[in-house]
Amino acid sequence: MEIRLLRTFRAVADTGSFTRAAERVHLTQAAVSLQIKALEEEVGTPLFLRVNRRVYLTEAGKLLRQRAEMILREHDEAKRELASLSGLERGLLRIGIASTSISSHPLPDILVDVKQRYPLVEIQVHGGTSEWIVRQILDDEMDVGLVSLPVEEASIQTKQLLSDRLVAIAPPSWPPPKTQRRWSARALAVEPLILGERGGNTRRLIEQFFQRAGVRPHVIMELNRTETIKRMVELGFGLSILPWTSVRREVAAGRLRILSVPSLKFNWRLGVAYLRSDRLPPLIRTFVELCQTHIRHQEIA
Repeated sequence: MEIRLLRTFRAVADTGSFTRAAERVHLTQAAVSLQIKALEEEVGTPLFLRVNRRVYLTEAGKLLRQRAEMILREHDEAKRELASLSGLERGLLRIGIASTSISSHPLPDILVDVKQRYPLVEIQVHGGTSEWIVRQILDDEMDVGLVSLPVEEASIQTKQLLSDRLVAIAPPSWPPPKTQRRWSARALAVEPLILGERGGNTRRLIEQFFQRAGVRPHVIMELNRTETIKRMVELGFGLSILPWTSVRREVAAGRLRILSVPSLKFNWRLGVAYLRSDRLPPLIRTFVELCQTHIRHQEIA
């Protein structure tokens, strides 16, 4: 069985859709169909049932799904171990970043330290939601990611780097509800809100906050960059909820202010994620250790 066919098979099994699987493995839907057909011909039995545009695993498909996961994990681990035999003088480190605050500081310092230790290693950095980054790691499209926790994937190992409280922010002139100093979830929900895009753990925490109060927030913008969200709030377009460390400079400068929301008792947690392995490749281990050193002991802008 070819590895590429098993990756496509796993994508279809995970998503239950040839269309979504095609997006995940960066192929056309027709190419995915051909690969699954080739795999079914090779094993001599159908692997999926097609029902109302959705696909379901057959008994043979369920068995292969378990084996494919083991095969792909061993294959990917073998590739990393073989790459490490060169003494880490060469190689590729693909990093996913879900926090734009980390992107500006201290990520550059971390990457400088990596390059000093391994000058011939190529480094690639990609931004996205935590959910997307975890999926990329599982598909061997990414080596390591800085993501919001928790990550609920058995094949992913994580280490927490910091915990940060969520705060509601507003431009300095934004009036409190009925001239009261304290805000409730209900009062926040009726205001225009500018939030991060769906799929990240920060957004899920915010949605939990409003769900517990039994209200639906009035979201007018969904943006994927913290800097853009802060700027929109500064300009008076609405309110937002973000980790404290990402807004404290603007608060200190008087460009934003913190709203008192006693019921907003949620902590955003940042961690580093990578494939679970008994023998972590040296390059990834070095990156994880540098993240722990820089992020735990330096202030994050």
